[in-house]
Amino acid sequence: MHKRTRLLLSICIPVVLIIVVVSAYLFQLRAASSAQGTSHVTVTPSSPCASLNKAAPQQLTTMNLALDWTPNTNHTGIYVALVQNWYREEGIDLHLLPYSANVSPDVLVASGKADVGISATEGIVADAAVGQPVVSIAAIIQHNTSALVTLKSSGLTRPRDLDGKTYGGFGAPYESAVVGEIIKQDGGKGQFTNVTLSIDAMQALESHRIDFVWVFQGWEVIQAQRDGVQLNVFPITNYGVADYYTPNIITSPTEIQREPDLLRRFMLATSCGYDYARTHAHDAAKMLMNKANADNPGTFTDTGLVYASQDYLSPRYADSGRKWGWQDAAPWHNYPQFILDTGGILDASSKPVHSMNFDALWTNKFLP
Repeated sequence: MHKRTRLLLSICIPVVLIIVVVSAYLFQLRAASSAQGTSHVTVTPSSPCASLNKAAPQQLTTMNLALDWTPNTNHTGIYVALVQNWYREEGIDLHLLPYSANVSPDVLVASGKADVGISATEGIVADAAVGQPVVSIAAIIQHNTSALVTLKSSGLTRPRDLDGKTYGGFGAPYESAVVGEIIKQDGGKGQFTNVTLSIDAMQALESHRIDFVWVFQGWEVIQAQRDGVQLNVFPITNYGVADYYTPNIITSPTEIQREPDLLRRFMLATSCGYDYARTHAHDAAKMLMNKANADNPGTFTDTGLVYASQDYLSPRYADSGRKWGWQDAAPWHNYPQFILDTGGILDASSKPVHSMNFDALWTNKFLP
C-alpha cells in the first residue's frame, strides 16, 4: 500500500470512529430525553431554583402528598419536579397518594397520614370550623377559575334563571349557600334543588339529570368545548363572590412545628416545577402525561385536552412578575368571611360559624 494512503487511513479511521462513538452517545441522550418527554431544565443564577442541591443526599426522607382528584393540570408543577428529580435533589422521596372518594386530602393531612396535600379554600375554612385545622402553604392558581355552567340548549342564560332548577353538587355544606348567593346577586331568590352526584358532573349535565353544576374553566369547560358541547358559563367571581385561591397546597400545624426545614425543601422543588410549567406549557404537559401514564396506564387518553388545559393554566399559575405560590391576606379574609356570612360553614355540632382567625389558615414562610 502506498505510504501516503497508509498515512491518510491512519488519520481518518480514528477520526471516523470518534465521530461514530460521539454520534451514538448523543443519539442515546436524545432517545432517553424523548422517552421522558423532557429536556434538562436550566435556571438563571438569580432564580431560587439555582439553590437546588445538585448532589442529592444518599439518605432520602419520605413524604406523602395526598391528591385532591385524579392527576390533572392543577398538579403539573408537582409532576415536573418529580420528573426532573428536584425532590430527590432536596433529599425527598415524594409519594403521591391517589385520590379517594372515601377520605379527603384534608383528613389525611390532619391525621398525619399525609405530610402535604391538595385542598381548596372552602375546605380549609371548613376544617378549622370543626377543629381539624390544616394550613395553606401555597396557592397553586393565583385567581379563581371556577364557574357555574348550564347547557346552551337549556335556555338558562344567567344565574337568576337557576331558581327552581337542579344543581349537581359534591356534598359540601357550603355549596348551597354560595350558589344561592350567586343567584341572589343576579336578582334571583336563590332557591334550587341540590343533589349530590354519584357520577361525573359534566356527564350528569349532558344527560339532563341536572340543570347546572360548579366546575373549573381550565378543565371541564375546555373538555366540553373539545367535545362540541355548548355551555353558558358564569364565572363565580362575576357575581358577588370574592376572588380566592384554589386549589391550595396544605400541611398540618403539627408538620409545620416538627418539619419546617423539610417543608422548605419540598416547597423549593415544587416552586421550581410550577415556575417551569409557567413558561414551558407544552413540555410540562408532556411530563405530566408521561409520568402519570407510567404510574397508572390510561390516566390520560386525550392528549389534546391536557395540552389545551395547560395552555389555559400556565399563565394563570401566578400573575406576571409575581412569585408562584404567594398568598395575600385579602383573599384569605374576604372569601372566607363571605362563606361564613352565608351560614354555609358548620362547626362540629352542625351550628353555623360566623368568625374565625383567618390568618391562621395560611402562610408564605415555606416559599423560596
